[in-house]
Amino acid sequence: MFIGLDIGTSSVKAILLDENQKLIAQASSGLTVQRPHASWSEQDPESWWTACEAAMDELAAAKPAEMAAVKGIGLSGHMHGATLLGADDKPLRPCILWNDGRSAAQCTDLEEREPKFLSLGGNRVMPGFTAPKLQWVRENEPDIFAKTAKVLLPKDYVRLKLTGEHAGDMSDSAGTLWLDVAKRDWSEPLLAATGLTRDHMPRLVEGSEASGTVRPELCSRWGFAGAPVVAGGGGDNAASACGVGAIAPGTGFVSLGTSGVLFVSNDRFSPNVDNAVHAFCHAVPDTWHQMGVILSATDSLNWLAGTLGQTPSALTGALGSVSGPSDVLFLPYLGGERTPHNDVGIRAGFYGISHGTEASSLTHAVLDGVAFALKDCMDALAVAGTRVERVTAVGGGSRSTVWLEIIASLLNVVVDVPADGDFGASLGAARLGQAAATGSLDGVFAQPPMRLSIEPNPTLTRAYGDAHARWRTLYPALKQAGF
Repeated sequence: MFIGLDIGTSSVKAILLDENQKLIAQASSGLTVQRPHASWSEQDPESWWTACEAAMDELAAAKPAEMAAVKGIGLSGHMHGATLLGADDKPLRPCILWNDGRSAAQCTDLEEREPKFLSLGGNRVMPGFTAPKLQWVRENEPDIFAKTAKVLLPKDYVRLKLTGEHAGDMSDSAGTLWLDVAKRDWSEPLLAATGLTRDHMPRLVEGSEASGTVRPELCSRWGFAGAPVVAGGGGDNAASACGVGAIAPGTGFVSLGTSGVLFVSNDRFSPNVDNAVHAFCHAVPDTWHQMGVILSATDSLNWLAGTLGQTPSALTGALGSVSGPSDVLFLPYLGGERTPHNDVGIRAGFYGISHGTEASSLTHAVLDGVAFALKDCMDALAVAGTRVERVTAVGGGSRSTVWLEIIASLLNVVVDVPADGDFGASLGAARLGQAAATGSLDGVFAQPPMRLSIEPNPTLTRAYGDAHARWRTLYPALKQAGF
């Protein structure tokens, strides 16, 4: 038996798999985000652990015999979160999350002072990453910075509570901007740029390797017959790739979660910093990946639903199918954008609203706008030499077939939809736990059964290509006007 623990922004999810990767049970526990100031986004690290305890307690109560047989646990989690611990391993302040925008000034300064962030780190210095967050703390909360003994990512704080070990994996750690991504090791020059050393960092393991074992008191609490190994695990997107079998070079997925991701595996480190492509280590050895990331995917639909007093499923259900792009255009930049603009200040908006615009037109525009932003990601990956012909759909938004039809036609790729629902990151985490427990990757990361494959519609591909070209003129026009 194997467990996958996914520390998401809105909830912790735990799944229990047998040796054949059949889902035995699952549980979740909700989380909240605090926004004490404009552009700030924080969470209490202890809330992650409390939620993990609740989810694991639920599994233990529901499946005691199966829990006794657990041999491996894998972890996944939202990336980039700056979790600052004192010498006693207790958090010194709330974690600064991936979608926090306070460190824009620090990003500019770090890129100017240390060009190796772009070469060794392989990514633009963006407010979402961990390094500029620490520089912000260094400048604005010097007492906290001086007391910081360890900096962990969210899932690695959970690991600490599970095992007592300070450890991290390559895929998640690449998102700190302190990693030499090609060498898969911490970089002293990049750490020094933010006043840190290796001593502040956890030791590194591959995602499929063991990082420690579960503490005895937790084994007793959850009924484990022996202490399960805890795998290195992965950042949420690398773990999702493990869950859908996107391991071999050229395989990938599209994620429609809070944020949106176009992910493609690579056999080498392949950065494209000019277009804000993310180039990270994968969660399995000797493998890397690229991502185009947009900050507001289902977030955009959720915002519209809340504004209109409806549910997202009601909006997409009322829309039905589409025969072409919406007459209304939508920029999905509710909290800024990453790929390709790296612009924390840009904001969302509609263009083309008229007296006849109805809720269905706005819904259509939001689905199109997110798809257009993903097309920008596809184009940015192409500049870096990456091509992909089919992707697997994951995330809550993948339940909308019409949205996937738009994406398949616009990106001109086949979109595969898994049969067993939306648990990509937690499934990938469990698979990494299985690899760590068995010591083998063979057969662990197969593609799961698919429910549906959506082919591009040539008519829609042509129409959406023209619409995307018009849509792309909006961003530079807004920037030129000072927005």
